[in-house]
Amino acid sequence: MPRRYYDDLFSFVTIARAGSFTRAAAQLGMSQSALSQSMKALEQRLDLRLLARNTRSISTTEAGDRLLKMLGPRFADIEAELADLQSQQQRPAGTIRINTFDFVAEYILWPRLETIIERFPDIAVEIATDYGLTDIVASRFDIGVRLGPTVAQDMVAIPLQAQQRMVVVGTPAYFARHPEPRTPDELARHQAANLRLPTRGEIYAWELERAGEHTAVRVPGRLVFDTLYQIRHAVRRGFGLGFMPIEMVHADIEAGRLQTTLDDWAPVWPGHHLYYPSRRQSSHALRTVVDGLRLVR
Repeated sequence: MPRRYYDDLFSFVTIARAGSFTRAAAQLGMSQSALSQSMKALEQRLDLRLLARNTRSISTTEAGDRLLKMLGPRFADIEAELADLQSQQQRPAGTIRINTFDFVAEYILWPRLETIIERFPDIAVEIATDYGLTDIVASRFDIGVRLGPTVAQDMVAIPLQAQQRMVVVGTPAYFARHPEPRTPDELARHQAANLRLPTRGEIYAWELERAGEHTAVRVPGRLVFDTLYQIRHAVRRGFGLGFMPIEMVHADIEAGRLQTTLDDWAPVWPGHHLYYPSRRQSSHALRTVVDGLRLVR
């Protein structure tokens, strides 16, 4: 197959990812007119329309979308392999992009990342936090972090913590006004600061567990947030109960600012894992970050 054919295919992938001839041309170091001619030649050679163009944007057609899904991972593998060959002769270098939850970034990742950043000055780290189930491949992240059972089976998964314990907490002043619940059903008489899940747009139901018995409870409340940090702030101010990871409220509990309730119903889940695509050749920098973040037993 002529080299030009491969060049045109790579140009197509770059345009599809960038969504713009202007941005793609800048990335490829060529003129927009030359890039446009390249795409016309490719479409004629394949006898397929790959890109739908209008005055504002570019998108892939159905055929183009299929071609992108086929080519994208293969070009990513080649790029990663070349980067790995270069990095073998060099110190670990490059930017590692991580997608995770905000509280995981602060309480689990950051204490370990500090050491990595200090030891390897050529490694840069970018952390993006959200509460959705982000596709790290489509969003071009190197590493994702989620609870173990939610990690896809085609990923390499490495534990960051042995387990994740969740607790129901409130202030002593709140419990002075509202008697502590003795069962999950009694939470219906209380107020909570709740979390709205971005993936389904619904209020999160607290998943409680005791001796193998599971229940999901929706606790009423006037406050709904999209991050646990806002929930913790509201709970600290006495506006209701919160369902929180123990790491986030441990210091408050020790200081007496918060107290737990329904302790026998506090669930313990498999801990958070970092993960990355199993079919992608990892770079020297990625392996260095993964090794520095993994749980040491």
